[in-house]
Amino acid sequence: MKTFFDKIKQNDFYKLWFKDALPYVTGAVLLSVFQIVTFTTTGNPWGVSGVFANWGAWLFELVGGSVDKWFYFSSPGAQATLNAGFLNDPGTWRNLGIVAGALFAAMMASGFKIKKIKSIRQVIAAALGGILMGYGARIAFGCNIGALFSGIASLSLSGWVFAAFMFVGAIIGSKLLVKYFM
Repeated sequence: MKTFFDKIKQNDFYKLWFKDALPYVTGAVLLSVFQIVTFTTTGNPWGVSGVFANWGAWLFELVGGSVDKWFYFSSPGAQATLNAGFLNDPGTWRNLGIVAGALFAAMMASGFKIKKIKSIRQVIAAALGGILMGYGARIAFGCNIGALFSGIASLSLSGWVFAAFMFVGAIIGSKLLVKYFM
């Protein structure tokens, strides 16, 4: 006898929207629509990593620190964002929504798994990769969303330069990953 979940997994709607990957064109159109909505509603292009800097500043201030004199947070716009608070920041809600949406999508597609750590090398590779990606995103004033996607959508040369170096970095990173960590 089929259970309720077995019936759902056979449903064409479930397969189309949750199990099977969307075509690249559909993903590109959806990303473009999200970019337009974000720009229209917030007045800023879509960005992800800048919000993480704000989260760090809010956490630092929560434990008694002050970022008011730091150059990155010294502009009136940055001060207004910090003064408005965590829950009043559109970028915070967008990032929380991305995390929750990714978790929901992985769970709906039966793709969420907690995996056993294979070795300390895997931990080192993950930590080093995360640190380098985060550092690179901040010195580039954006990640693949803010610097690349929003940069190109804004007709900025910096978006195309970011794309070229991201491509080169992906090749080098994948070669290092295979050689030293796989």
